[in-house]
Amino acid sequence: MLDHIGLSVTDYEKSKAFYTKALAPLGYTFIFEVPKGHTGGISVGGFGVAPKPDFWIDGAGKPSPKLHVCFRADSRAVVDAFYKAAMAAGGRDNGGPGVRPHYHPNYYGAFVFDLDGHNIEAVCHNPE
Repeated sequence: MLDHIGLSVTDYEKSKAFYTKALAPLGYTFIFEVPKGHTGGISVGGFGVAPKPDFWIDGAGKPSPKLHVCFRADSRAVVDAFYKAAMAAGGRDNGGPGVRPHYHPNYYGAFVFDLDGHNIEAVCHNPE
């Protein structure tokens, strides 16, 4: 079971703005920024569903190797809203919303590349 995950990004402020918009349909907000005195001067912040952040970014300036991160959505409409918000925030298409029956019959997902090329997905496993 995962508790949290983090990625390094090239531009912390731009990525913070991207994820603030892209993750809003999933109920995620920007929750916490670690004081720079604890990070060696690097910007580090966490997103999640209050009160706990579980998705972190840091502005070390050296992007992590390209990662795939998937967020669970409560409905297909939320997957659609995630995709629309992520694209409007500057994401690049990596597979619009739709059923992916090669995973299982109810797998409904959408994929976008974030500003650093990480593959960010939202998925709903419900039949509708």
